Amino acid sequence: MKSSQLLANRLKEVLTEGKWVIGTNFKVQIEDLNWKGATQKVNGLNTIADLTFHTGYYIAGVADVLEGGNLEIRDKHSFDYPPIASEQDWKNLVNKFYKDAERLIQLVENLPEEKLQETFVDEKYGSYHRNIDVIIEHSYYHFGQVVLLRKMIERAAKP
Repeated sequence: MKSSQLLANRLKEVLTEGKWVIGTNFKVQIEDLNWKGATQKVNGLNTIADLTFHTGYYIAGVADVLEGGNLEIRDKHSFDYPPIASEQDWKNLVNKFYKDAERLIQLVENLPEEKLQETFVDEKYGSYHRNIDVIIEHSYYHFGQVVLLRKMIERAAKP
């Protein structure tokens, strides 16, 4: 199997289709959550909405580069999104996350093998392969936070 296909499969595993070790993925954790749960603060931590936007922000930024665009994402803006004040606002964020995740997966799947070793935008960022790996690791990290936050929110809601 090609490296680009293996990377795309890892993205699918964490973002949209996989059952990983705990039998879930990012999509499963956010798809049936309502906007109140998504925006609920727990012990001063980021909300699930915060983490969904943040993770999606980087996914979209890397996808833009794979489509030939510039690297426009900046850490200082990675939590800058309009407030979630309704179910529709939350659904819009979730749908954008799905769309960008699927776009990135497709782009990685179709990436020529030789491109993986090329420099990603600037030497300081390393190769395309390294940056795709970083997106996978970053997604797993925040996915784990989402799982824990969701459990905490659901336990707090039980009488």
